[in-house]
Amino acid sequence: MPRMSLSRRAALAAAGGLAATAGLAACSDSAPAAPAAATGPAPAASPAPGQPVPGRGQVTIVGHRGASGYRPEHTASSYSLAARMGADAVDVDLCSTRDRQLVARHEPEIGGTTDVARRPEFASRRRTVVIDGTSYDGWFTTDFTLAELKTLRAVERIPATRPHNTLYDGRAPILTLDEVLDLLAGLSQELGRRVGVLPEIKHSTWHASVGLPIEPVFVDVLRRRNLAQDPQVIVQSFEVANLKALKGQIGCPLLQLVDSTGKAPADFVAARDPRTFDDLVTARGLQEVATYATWIGPSKERVIPPTGAPTTLAGDARAAGLRTMPYTFRNENEFLPPPLQRPNPERSTYGDAFGEYAQYRALGIEGLFSDNPDTAIAAWGGFAP
Repeated sequence: MPRMSLSRRAALAAAGGLAATAGLAACSDSAPAAPAAATGPAPAASPAPGQPVPGRGQVTIVGHRGASGYRPEHTASSYSLAARMGADAVDVDLCSTRDRQLVARHEPEIGGTTDVARRPEFASRRRTVVIDGTSYDGWFTTDFTLAELKTLRAVERIPATRPHNTLYDGRAPILTLDEVLDLLAGLSQELGRRVGVLPEIKHSTWHASVGLPIEPVFVDVLRRRNLAQDPQVIVQSFEVANLKALKGQIGCPLLQLVDSTGKAPADFVAARDPRTFDDLVTARGLQEVATYATWIGPSKERVIPPTGAPTTLAGDARAAGLRTMPYTFRNENEFLPPPLQRPNPERSTYGDAFGEYAQYRALGIEGLFSDNPDTAIAAWGGFAP
C-alpha cells in the first residue's frame, strides 16, 4: 500500500499531529466532482501492499471509515482528513440501495448514522429486519433509492463517546462508491501519492437474499474504472464464499475479516456449515484462507487479548503466507484494554493508545485499521527517520 513521503509525515509530526491539520477543517463534505483522471491508478509509482518503507517496518495504516475519530464516518471530510493525515488507504463499507447503487454506510440500517429519524417523509419506512441472525429496528438502505438517500445527511454514530464529532452532524451527504473513488483520485493527485482503498462487502448473504447482491455491481464498478487488477484496492469481507468467488473475477488482493470468538461467517451459517471464525484461525484454516486471500483482518483481541499475553495468530498467519491487519484501533478509553485505560468518567477521554500500538508493533503486524490514523502513524516511529 502506498505511503506518504517521510518528509511530509515529518512535517506533520513537527507541527503537532492533529493540531497541524487546522487547515484541513475546510475539507468539503460535498459529493466530489470527478477529477481529470478519475479512472485507473494514479499516480502509479507506489509500492504494492506490504512493501516496507525505508527506515520503518512493514505497516499499512488504514483510516477506518476515514478519520472517524474526528468526523462522522464515511463522509468526504472523514476520508479527506485521513488521507491528509497520512493514512495509506481508507476503509469503505458498502451497502446496496433499492435501485442497486452502492453507498458508503457502516450497516444497511441507517437510523444511527443519518438524520432519517428526523425526516417525517420517511417515517413509514421504519421496520424491523433480521440480518445475519440479529434483529435491527430502523431504516435500511435497501428500502431507499439513491435519490432518496441523497436527501439525508450523515450524523455521528457514537455521539456519547465523540461529542465533538456532532459539530459536523447534518452537513455531509451519503456517498456512492463512485464518489468515494473520485474523491480518492483527487486526493492522490493533490498529495502526490496514491491513496488506496479497502472496500468491504457488507452482509453479502443477506443482500443476496433480498435480491440485491453487492458483488456484481461492485465488480462492474472496478472494471469500468480500470481498478479490477489494482494491487492498492484491497477487498474485504467477513464472509468466505464471496471472497473465493471474487478471486476468479478480479485481481485485487483480498482480505478475510475474522470476527470475535463464538461467531461464524454468515455464509457458513446459511449453508449449515458448522465451522466458526475460530476455525479460520487454526493452522489448517489459515492455510485455506491463504488460497484466496492475501490478508487476514482479525479483531485485535484475537491478536492480543485485553488481559493476557499475545496469541500466536500474527506469527501463524505469517507462516501461512498471510499478512495481518487487525481492527479497530481507537484512542478512547472504552476501546482500550483495562491496563491502558486512564481514570476519568468521561467516555471521550483518551487512554494510552500509544501503549497499545507499541504492543502490536512488537509483533510485527503488517497493517491496521484505525479511527485515529494520525495517532497510528505517530506510534509507528514518530514519522521517522
